[in-house]
Amino acid sequence: MNKHLFSPPKGGWGVLILILSCLLFSCADDEGPAKLITWDIGDPATAEYNEDYYAGGLLGTTTDNTATAFKQPTKSVENEGMVTAFNEGEYLFEKDYNTNTEGAFRGLGPVYVRRSCIYCHPGYGHGARQTEYKADNHRNGYLLVIYDKTTNAYIRSVAGMPQTGAVKPFKAPIDENQIKIAWNSYTDEWDNQFPDGEAYSLIYPEVTIPYTAYYAPIMVQRGGTDVELSEEEYNNEIGVLLESTIGIYGTGLTDAIPDEDITAQWKAESQYFKSIGRTDALNPSLWNSTTDTWNSFYSNALQGDGTKYVRRYTYALSRGPILDAAGANAIWNITNVTRSDRRYHYLDLAGKYYATKSSQDPDVQAGFTEYINHIDPTNAHPEWHTGDLQKDIYTYLTSKSLDLEMTDTQYKSFMVWHRGLAVPAARNTTTDNFKRGKELFAQIGCAACHRPSWQTGDDHIQDPAKFFLSDSDMPRYPSQKIWPYTDFVQHRLWMKNDIRTGWCRTTPLWGRGLAAKCGSGTERLHDCRARNVVEAIMWHGCRFEGGTSDAYQSIVKFRNLTKEERNQIIFFIESI
Repeated sequence: MNKHLFSPPKGGWGVLILILSCLLFSCADDEGPAKLITWDIGDPATAEYNEDYYAGGLLGTTTDNTATAFKQPTKSVENEGMVTAFNEGEYLFEKDYNTNTEGAFRGLGPVYVRRSCIYCHPGYGHGARQTEYKADNHRNGYLLVIYDKTTNAYIRSVAGMPQTGAVKPFKAPIDENQIKIAWNSYTDEWDNQFPDGEAYSLIYPEVTIPYTAYYAPIMVQRGGTDVELSEEEYNNEIGVLLESTIGIYGTGLTDAIPDEDITAQWKAESQYFKSIGRTDALNPSLWNSTTDTWNSFYSNALQGDGTKYVRRYTYALSRGPILDAAGANAIWNITNVTRSDRRYHYLDLAGKYYATKSSQDPDVQAGFTEYINHIDPTNAHPEWHTGDLQKDIYTYLTSKSLDLEMTDTQYKSFMVWHRGLAVPAARNTTTDNFKRGKELFAQIGCAACHRPSWQTGDDHIQDPAKFFLSDSDMPRYPSQKIWPYTDFVQHRLWMKNDIRTGWCRTTPLWGRGLAAKCGSGTERLHDCRARNVVEAIMWHGCRFEGGTSDAYQSIVKFRNLTKEERNQIIFFIESI
């Protein structure tokens, strides 16, 4: 794969860009926003560009704007001699894992969410909207969110990221053939129309999983005790939602922002909201708006020492530093491939219901001997070969001393790749439409949550799991001004069939305009309900079930812009 760092454009593009730029708005569809025809990258070696051109700073920006734009290494990867490790990590990300007991991609299962990471992150970007849930469908970035509506907690008898795949003789925790996704139309308070008559449409997903689709009994926790639900109770008390993956490029750069700076952002927003009489604007499970201090940090006392870190990753802000965040977690639990710091299976939140059901299943018992002899041909684990099939199956599935399937070197290469992905340079930055769109974006209030820029700190490596301890282990990004367009704060949009808990971290906007080129999902928002930027914007203007979106006033202002001005904001968003 060709890698490009600050590469100049091909000769002759200047004239083409000029012509296409002139055509840009004349080609607008009367029923929608202007179509983006070209991306003016330019050559930073020969032209003056504003600092926001370098979205990832001087160390983290690539000028590649082709189909591989999201896959490029940062300058730091090159500077620190990590290109080989980066390429090896990329290979581990892209290839399917299997049931072999030797080789780089061994160890799939016994149950899994996907066979590899690339299924969920097509082109290294966002998952794409789906009309059915199939684990083996490329570009299906959806994870199932199955939760107790009484407590808002995940159910106990499946994993936090529920699996629908299994290696024989084991059976999938959820039968994906019974999962149904329906896309319903939604009409907002403005009848899906701007004051000048331009119309738009809105859709949202409804997901249903019947009681019969679950392999193990459905368990929830009430008052500290696990309780099994009947089918009637399940139908009344359990909710199912979808959450899609987001782009993984640039996450190493946002990891370099100091914890204290993110804390300062939360504090500033808390104080602003209190100044206008709102004490409920920040998630109370994370932030104490009375004292302006954290109620919750991220820590890892299982592999690490419990050191506390500020939360910054995932919609739910469930993760802290990237070296123990979503990617480090997913390379283990999506495929169930073990490594030295995780020598156990990812099965269910309680750690026992899937194993118990499997150990009692006659079909699993019938195939277990052949399976375990393949996994452990030398009887290195005699506790799995006693002849008591029920006991052997349960002991194997709950083991904390499984053999390693990913080496430490492979895992390090994977994380070098993960932390080493660059951000595409902003496009069209010298055009009048970009400049005007940027002004309007700030004027109507979008930049309040989609904070444009941050400054990285000294960027000393932080790993809550204490696997990586040295700065030399990873590419680093000290003292860089970066432009991710997020405040790392959770807000509420009050949408129909909203995200679980209603609180969602502001998603970075950088690079998303290249999604179509890169083969990623072009949809936006946490469940891919927005098929274009206009729909994403208008979903920010909801007042559903008595709540008012935190962005509501900005959407009122957006509605009252002229069509040209709305198109300029869209042009800007697609260009950053």
